[in-house]
Amino acid sequence: MHFALTDEQTAIGDAVQALCQPFNDDYWLRKDSEGGFPEDFYRAMADAGWLGIAMPVDQGGAGLGIAEAALMMQTVSASGAGMSGASAIHMNVFGLHPVVVHGSQAQKARWLPPIIRGEHKACFGVTEPDTGLNTLKLKTFARRVGDRYIVNGQKVWISTAQVAHKIMLLARTTPIDQVSAPTQGLSLFYTDLDRRKVEVREIEKMGRKAVDSNQLFIDGLEIPIEDRVGEEGRGFDYILHSLNPERVLLAAEATGLGRVALQRAAAYAGERIVFDRPIGKNQGVQHPLAQRWIELEAGTLLYQRAAWRYDQGLPCGAEANAAKYFCAEAGFKACETAVLTHGGFGYAKAYHVERYLREAMLPRIAPVSPQLILCFIAEKVLGLPKSY
Repeated sequence: MHFALTDEQTAIGDAVQALCQPFNDDYWLRKDSEGGFPEDFYRAMADAGWLGIAMPVDQGGAGLGIAEAALMMQTVSASGAGMSGASAIHMNVFGLHPVVVHGSQAQKARWLPPIIRGEHKACFGVTEPDTGLNTLKLKTFARRVGDRYIVNGQKVWISTAQVAHKIMLLARTTPIDQVSAPTQGLSLFYTDLDRRKVEVREIEKMGRKAVDSNQLFIDGLEIPIEDRVGEEGRGFDYILHSLNPERVLLAAEATGLGRVALQRAAAYAGERIVFDRPIGKNQGVQHPLAQRWIELEAGTLLYQRAAWRYDQGLPCGAEANAAKYFCAEAGFKACETAVLTHGGFGYAKAYHVERYLREAMLPRIAPVSPQLILCFIAEKVLGLPKSY
């Protein structure tokens, strides 16, 4: 059993940290206030080759695993970029994994290099307003007409759709009452986000203003058959190759956010003088911070184990879900403790921790609720009856 990072992994962390340094707290505070996609940060990550960290070497990627991608995402988040920085590149790192695994060589050659070079941005269209996490009951329908599909429906909480060129879209191609199992009849597409056929409405939200969230109204979107990933009707199977990596990356990002919050809180506690002594000398301040450190360390081990299992080709559903659950809670508690440690100043934007706390809500909610994760663990790991 070996817990140390490899020399290559250590070098990845150092290089990403150095790249993030020019994008400091003031940069992300401005983005949080003004909004607007962090194009210069995205461009810097693309130019340095980091968007292709888990992409095949023959398409211009680095050919590394989800373990290395998770390390990169934690480093980005822990730089102070938080979920704003992580979400700007998140989809491009994990979202095309179904193409990597199931796409044809022609599709990989057509789709992956522009993503790796940062020429294309992609969004991920799965969740719908009326189905939520019940993915098998998606209502967006792609009707086959000759050599193309005509798509109608709605999607919601679609990140980066304001700036995306492409969309990874899951839609039903066979009505659910015509298949023997609800997992059948869903197909996966990667195609142009044609704004003549897709209305994109931004959703004003609590945090992460730099990275947009949207509702999509799809009316007659035409998708050529060559933009379908794999076989018709097997899209749900394919998309599983992105769901577990996404959970691992979210876990790493939440951990990174908790770490930067804890770092700020500890520094403030050591410097803030009240009653002629630093507040960090009081156990009532020390102990919560120490607890948060322990929780973040435990979360790191959880997501690293899940990433290792995925990269080894081993089942990792329970581990990826557990990591996402635990790290999201640990990151949130660290951010909350950081605000409380700062007292009244924690409520001030200039101290940044209130931004971390707002952003820390996101990994708790998305891409799957903590309650559904607990249901999954209860059923799949503990063997209890399905509750929903």
